[in-house]
Amino acid sequence: SGVDKILGLPGAAVDAFGSTDALASLAVGAGTIAVMVGWKKLPKQAQSVPGALAAVALATVATLALSLPVATVEVNGLLDSVQPPGLDAFGELASPALLGTVLAFTLIASAESLFSAAAVDRLHDGPRTEYDKELMAQGAGNAVCGALGALPMTAVIVRSSANVAAGARTKASRVLHGVWLLLFAALLPSALALIPLPALAGILVHAGWKLIPFRQIAALWRGHRGEALILVVTAVSIVAVNMFEGVLIGIALSVVKTAWEASHVKLEVVDKGAGPVQACLSGNATFLRLPKILGSLESLPQDRPVELDLSGLHHLDHACRTALESWAERHSHSDIEPVKLTMAA
Repeated sequence: SGVDKILGLPGAAVDAFGSTDALASLAVGAGTIAVMVGWKKLPKQAQSVPGALAAVALATVATLALSLPVATVEVNGLLDSVQPPGLDAFGELASPALLGTVLAFTLIASAESLFSAAAVDRLHDGPRTEYDKELMAQGAGNAVCGALGALPMTAVIVRSSANVAAGARTKASRVLHGVWLLLFAALLPSALALIPLPALAGILVHAGWKLIPFRQIAALWRGHRGEALILVVTAVSIVAVNMFEGVLIGIALSVVKTAWEASHVKLEVVDKGAGPVQACLSGNATFLRLPKILGSLESLPQDRPVELDLSGLHHLDHACRTALESWAERHSHSDIEPVKLTMAA
């Protein structure tokens, strides 16, 4: 689990400092991150080459030149990877366990793609994502992947942010991204096999760190603590359990928060000492909050005219409307002016 992995980090660090192979991997990963961070400080001409590409190229050259004992990418070739499922595999679709796995993959892949698309939209000023087309295309692509015996594919924030950072402006960038991967896997698998895995890990660490919105989280906490709390709990749940269950936990918390806000109502009273007492209701007035509303209204002065403004309500159900009209009739008597009700337009 994610918790076990996090708790195992100190022990893994201790073991790494006692292993030559592990130190070499750490050096390659740290060097990759250093190149990507420093690449932004180079002249504009040098930055025409993406920093991630330069970092991987330099890490590969260093690994080969120094014969470093680090793991590299394993590539079997494109044709060897194509393994269409047999007829017996289709018979397993009757298994409830397999159908549950299919459903889980569908939800996880769809959620990750939508989250990634929303995040990428914030990274650029170009055309916004059309989510329906995105999911339709992903479904069609994954049907082909399954027919070829491949794993499902999703939109990934690291790939997408790399495209944006490289200056991508149109949808052709992501199509060409796939074309380059296809050509390399088909024509140059041996070249891919030279890439050290620690270099790729360094890219993931660098990209993941950049995507953490520290300033936005602080601002969100100051202005909307409920939203910030849901964000943190969802992130922790994804790390501690898995993405699928973490997202479900986040959705459940969002539903609870929305339900709470939907039943929330606020009464503001302005009493200037002379003239009518001004009371303003805002929020959502439902029968769930009726006792609180009536209790607050009953506490208003009985010998003063009241102006009750309901224009700030987003929702007023029938039970509340009837109760407010009844209270207005009770509060109005011959000695003072009738309660003045202002309804929303």
